[in-house]
Amino acid sequence: MRSLSVLILMILVPFLVFAQKSNAKEEVIVGNQVEILRQAMIDADGNKLKALTSGKLTYVHSNGNFQNQAEFIDGIVSGKSDFVTIDFQNQTISIQNDVAIVRHILAAHTKDDGIDRDIKIGIMLVWQKQKNTWILIARQAYKLTT
Repeated sequence: MRSLSVLILMILVPFLVFAQKSNAKEEVIVGNQVEILRQAMIDADGNKLKALTSGKLTYVHSNGNFQNQAEFIDGIVSGKSDFVTIDFQNQTISIQNDVAIVRHILAAHTKDDGIDRDIKIGIMLVWQKQKNTWILIARQAYKLTT
């Protein structure tokens, strides 16, 4: 019986190691997508923002305002939401099958409607792997408790 248990472990361990390596690789890819999103928001690059996001994007601000993909992109490109700097702090990435959940603190300097502001909010991003590409399908911001 003991030798059967050892045999089963010998068979399962390589699969578990492969699964962990596979997730680690995907976490790096998702992290790269998050970084491209961060830079596209600073650069107000509408083409990159569209490529990174789902046509059915749900984008929710910390004040509860909801935007779809077109409204999100327009807000950035028009300068209504003007990110001068963005820093993602304490980022974690969790992947299950074709869904990745990214959590971080967004610390940014903005110039929304020409008014300088410093913000620090919590963010949860939901990415989905579609046709071998990670696409942002939802974003929820929340106010941090002091």
